[in-house]
Amino acid sequence: MSIYQFPNQTNFYKGKVRDVYTISNQYLVMIVSDRISAFDVVLPRPIPYKGQVLNQIAAKCMDATKDIVPNWILSLPAPNTTIGKMCTPFRVEMVIRGYLAGSAWRAYKNGERTICGVTLPDGMKENQQLEKPIITPTTKAIVGHDEEISKEDIIARNIVSKEEYEQLEKYTHAVFQRGTEMAAKQGLILVDTKYEFGKYDGQIYLIDEIHTPDSSRYFYAEGYEEKFNQNLPQKQLSKEFVREWLMENNFMGKEGQQVPEMTDEIVQMISDRYIELYELILGEQFIKQDNVDTEQAVISALQNL
Repeated sequence: MSIYQFPNQTNFYKGKVRDVYTISNQYLVMIVSDRISAFDVVLPRPIPYKGQVLNQIAAKCMDATKDIVPNWILSLPAPNTTIGKMCTPFRVEMVIRGYLAGSAWRAYKNGERTICGVTLPDGMKENQQLEKPIITPTTKAIVGHDEEISKEDIIARNIVSKEEYEQLEKYTHAVFQRGTEMAAKQGLILVDTKYEFGKYDGQIYLIDEIHTPDSSRYFYAEGYEEKFNQNLPQKQLSKEFVREWLMENNFMGKEGQQVPEMTDEIVQMISDRYIELYELILGEQFIKQDNVDTEQAVISALQNL
């Protein structure tokens, strides 16, 4: 069941953390809830302001890249809500990496030297900066898990045409470069991230969210070299701290495991950390917005489209 019923609503989708309403099969209303998931499990208590944090980081980063590629956003009627064009998504996620980290490092450590059709040299270390950023796309699975895939396979299987895929690559590199510059101003390193694109009326748009701590990995620039040279883990800016708290309490989403009790203190700590992420990524103070009538704000915004 949807929480709201908007005029001309034609569909509703409830994801782990987002509620998406389709209006007249032309617009999407995306409400970023305060729900939080980890290990593919939605945790029992919402995190105050988390939806506002993620929605506003994405909106500000989209605004900062709209000179590179148009995006789907039309209106931001409420702190945690975006209205935009209902684009037809490309069936690939453009994952771009500036450093050898995460799943790419795990594959490399296991002896793989070609990742999604990109060949890497021998002798690299975890968290090492790549000579230039690489794109390691994944398919957007309708059912099951996304799968890594090469550019050649995407084109050969006609998932995306050669011409359009090469345009997506150009956009991905340019947006990542802008994100890297924005992060550097804040003393951060944008390690890797993912972008999604769609088409509306024959035009390519950047869709979904970008450069949030839920879709990107950041390192702190200060201390990066020292930690790298000493083979120490990097200080990360992401929602990894939530997973760490769960693991410390013997929860990894496996059968029979119980989600640890989310006390008021834990909920407050996670909320504070999300607000800290906002301020670090954007370099501006987070302003809590309470008592917003989301339903009425969305109805008014839709009337003005």
